[in-house]
Amino acid sequence: MPKTWQPHQEKKFVRELKLGQPYYVIRDLETRGAPFEDAQRYEEHVFTERSRLTGTPRTDGGMTATQLCRNWGPVYDTPPRNMRRSGEPGPQVGAPLGRDYTAYLDEAELRGLDKRLRDTSDPRTRRI
Repeated sequence: MPKTWQPHQEKKFVRELKLGQPYYVIRDLETRGAPFEDAQRYEEHVFTERSRLTGTPRTDGGMTATQLCRNWGPVYDTPPRNMRRSGEPGPQVGAPLGRDYTAYLDEAELRGLDKRLRDTSDPRTRRI
């Protein structure tokens, strides 16, 4: 059963943490600039060493376990389902359709394509 640590449980998270095991947090993203992107993604953090002074587990980037849990919690020990990891490519909206795909253009689409061709083919009105 997956474990979850809430932000107020940072001491419990530090006690139960295992070095080298990935832990996951969910980040909310702003979608006003990219409306077709996912609103949430998850990040993976692996604690590889302990601080020499306090003994608190740290990531390679220097973030301690208490900082992760308190500032970005809740923390999960399994990756969330149906969610992309931060850094993975987004869904391809304009990908090739394949050879087995056939589509028929109706009259309105043909007129629209013809108008776009006429509007952009004149070298005096073309954008550079």
